[in-house]
Amino acid sequence: MISYEFPVNERIRTLLRLEKLYERTQCYAGRTHAQDHHTALLGIFEIMEVASRADLKSDLIQELDRQRQALAALRNNPQISEEALERVLGDIEGTHSRLLEMTGKFGQYLRENDWLMAIKQRVTIPGGASEFDLPSYHYWQEQAPERRIADLERWLSPLLPIKQGIDIVLRLLRDSARTCHFVAKQGNFQQMSGGKTVQLLKITLPSDVPAVPELSANRYAINIRFIVPSTSGERSRQIDTDIAFTLGYCNL
Repeated sequence: MISYEFPVNERIRTLLRLEKLYERTQCYAGRTHAQDHHTALLGIFEIMEVASRADLKSDLIQELDRQRQALAALRNNPQISEEALERVLGDIEGTHSRLLEMTGKFGQYLRENDWLMAIKQRVTIPGGASEFDLPSYHYWQEQAPERRIADLERWLSPLLPIKQGIDIVLRLLRDSARTCHFVAKQGNFQQMSGGKTVQLLKITLPSDVPAVPELSANRYAINIRFIVPSTSGERSRQIDTDIAFTLGYCNL
């Protein structure tokens, strides 16, 4: 099966983008090749740009507060695993505390590092991080992998409380999914929302079905169009056969 997630508002869209950036950055930071570490550093710069919204931290703190209160009310519910509930509440408490400990503008300590900012400025130019442009960066890339890994961990570590908050919020959002099975007649599906609020929609279909969903949604309607996937540059066209799929509605 292959799944596609579609955020319905800008807030969830930002969280999903950051989730992918953190995932990619940590993946490359854990490797040993200098080119992998270059990609990891670019990821740190991208995280800074996306997460620099002034209200991101406060949004996460408020959402964690709201979820903590909602989950705490489930204590002593015989249908809820007490152990699992306490584990989630513990994760929320710990992450909430770490977010409160973050002070100043997001990533400010990175912005105060002139060496990193010089690299950030140059990498926006195609090929701008060549050794003749940034000899000190070339020197860093020639150091032992262990040193580069330690530096990347040092630069990334203060940014991790935001990641932990995002992980919890998105996990709870995905766990809230209410799924239904539908068939898109000749590749097209429409459903009226009736004003109901949904934050994330998840479309799942067999991976061997040659179809890619395109979705648009608002508080009134959900529109899905399945197109034929192509990497040849041909103009996309809608599938003319029926497509069975699962639609998940996620909302906190």
